[in-house]
Amino acid sequence: MENRRIVLAIALVLFVWSGFNMLFPREDKNLEEKQNISETINVKEISSPEIVFAPITDSAPVSVGIIEEKNIKVYSDLFELNFNTSGARLVEAQLFNFKQQNTPDSPFVKIVDVKTAEFGTYGISGGDGFNLPEDIIYTSAVDELSLSNTEKTDLVFQATTPDNTKITKIFTFYPNKYYFDINVFIENFSNTIKRGTIKFSIVNQWDDKKAGDRYSFVGPTSFNGEDLLNNEVEDLKESNKSYGSKILWTAYETKYFTNIVKPFDNSLNSLNIHIKNDAIFNTLISEKTIFEKNKQSSFKYTGYLGPMDMELLKEPGLSFERIIDLGFFDIIAKPLKIALNFFYGYLGNYGFAIVLLTVCIKAIFWPLTQKSYSSMKNMQKLQPQMAKLRAKHGKDKQKLNQEMMALYKENRVNPFGGCLPILVQIPVFFALYQVLLGGIELRHAPFMLWITDLSAADTLISDALGLGFALGPLPVIMGFTMFLQQKMAPTNMDPMQAKIMLFMPVFFTFIFLSFPSGLVVYWLINNLLTIAQQYLINREPA
Repeated sequence: MENRRIVLAIALVLFVWSGFNMLFPREDKNLEEKQNISETINVKEISSPEIVFAPITDSAPVSVGIIEEKNIKVYSDLFELNFNTSGARLVEAQLFNFKQQNTPDSPFVKIVDVKTAEFGTYGISGGDGFNLPEDIIYTSAVDELSLSNTEKTDLVFQATTPDNTKITKIFTFYPNKYYFDINVFIENFSNTIKRGTIKFSIVNQWDDKKAGDRYSFVGPTSFNGEDLLNNEVEDLKESNKSYGSKILWTAYETKYFTNIVKPFDNSLNSLNIHIKNDAIFNTLISEKTIFEKNKQSSFKYTGYLGPMDMELLKEPGLSFERIIDLGFFDIIAKPLKIALNFFYGYLGNYGFAIVLLTVCIKAIFWPLTQKSYSSMKNMQKLQPQMAKLRAKHGKDKQKLNQEMMALYKENRVNPFGGCLPILVQIPVFFALYQVLLGGIELRHAPFMLWITDLSAADTLISDALGLGFALGPLPVIMGFTMFLQQKMAPTNMDPMQAKIMLFMPVFFTFIFLSFPSGLVVYWLINNLLTIAQQYLINREPA
């Protein structure tokens, strides 16, 4: 039976995959090699958006004495941001469209939440001999800012160092976007020419509780135009990671949210990723710059702070959507993701969208699986004759194979007829697996009855009984349907293979107990459609 073979194939792949991950934890030892390769790739240059230069005053700034740090709040329909004037750094950001838990009274997700400005993100400092303190106190003309829904809005910070270097940092926000621009202007009002670099950092506090599971990555990542360069935190504890100027953007990602920064033009010469004081720093280091007297130098960045949503991440010339990694079968997974969202647009329920997507996939493969089932049914009819040939030529393998092939040819049976549908469907299964496993679309998305979160495991039974592991009706029903379809199908297996296949429903039920409900819904519906197809085949005359 086709479904037995695909189940066995997938089970073996999962078993090998799981064992490999346990024995050899994921390490990307070729990150530096990938970067070196990327240096030789002709990456299409993306021109920076137009920069409006800050006005240059005619005289040196006047000292205003000691300035105390304070917080500046920024509000929009999408988020609330809290900047501290120490370094003009972001210390808190909460997203109004996403809650921490799937409960009505849950607080909103805080994608940035630090106690002090020391760990705030979007800080700048000087390097290579250029004096620019990271914790200098900035001034702002506003204490809070409400963003426009129709026009872009600027938040301006300014500061002056003791040696008369004026820094202007401008955050430009756009209506109903998670994107924003950051323009940094440096003016040298001293009597000497200054030289050095500008360091711009996104910062994320870390503890090991934030680590992702084996199916999702949490940590710093960067994109060089070809590859995602993920840096495991355990590796960063051993040594820093450095990359060259071909990096297009750098980011910190969790399972569902991300903080991305893209440098433009002279703003990037190298990237350094390191851990300091239990915080991860993605530091963009500019080209070496000459800061001439009474002249202005500028550095440009574009940031994104929000959900890992492919449609929201798409923006011409930025490639931020490439942070969504759907695995080896990405080319199949992305169309499936688009189709899932398309169905949701009409149905308004991701659970029913998964059901419809499963039906469509099954319909596409229906002729192939029909051919596979027919082939196996014909093979079953030949079992008595094949048994006689084995008894007659059991010791002469060559003669046995010749007689077997002649038997197949005479009855127009292809012994490999059931293999092709299996090979074709496995990539689709793993592609959809990636789409349903970590897609933010399913986060806190309800289906029906007790399924209130398609991104979480079904725990109805374990919650009621106070069990220490996930257990719910959905994966149990899925396991039963797998057992039922095995019972309905003809078998050409020997007794040992048959026993192994009988164990498969138990094995898969155990695995699916902790899987997101959306993935279990897909597998359950696929099983039910397979049962229906097998029922129709079994009714056909012999």
